[in-house]
Amino acid sequence: MTTPTINYDETSDTLYVSFAPGEHATGIELSDHLLLRINKEDGRAVGLTIFEYSLVAQSTEVGPRSFPLSGLTELSAELRELTLEILRRPPVSDFLSLSGYSPSAFETVPITTVRPLPAAA
Repeated sequence: MTTPTINYDETSDTLYVSFAPGEHATGIELSDHLLLRINKEDGRAVGLTIFEYSLVAQSTEVGPRSFPLSGLTELSAELRELTLEILRRPPVSDFLSLSGYSPSAFETVPITTVRPLPAAA
């Protein structure tokens, strides 16, 4: 696997991560803060865009800031499962930590936390 290309735009506070530069991809809006680009045929991540990066990567007084992946509800069951599978493994899992919030015994809401960037990035 190649090393991801990471670019940060300070003006828009957006972090761009490319796992396969120049490759055609389908964009999936996971939340207001996250856009995942995937190759559906190969079932792999092509890129990740994190909007308002300085906010979502910032810890709170009780720990890492988490937010729901509300965009998953808009996807077909097949695309939702593929997206969750991609989120669970590298290279995306190197940047996002996936977990679940259970408001009841019968419901789980997928949530994520942005992992700190390596010092070299």
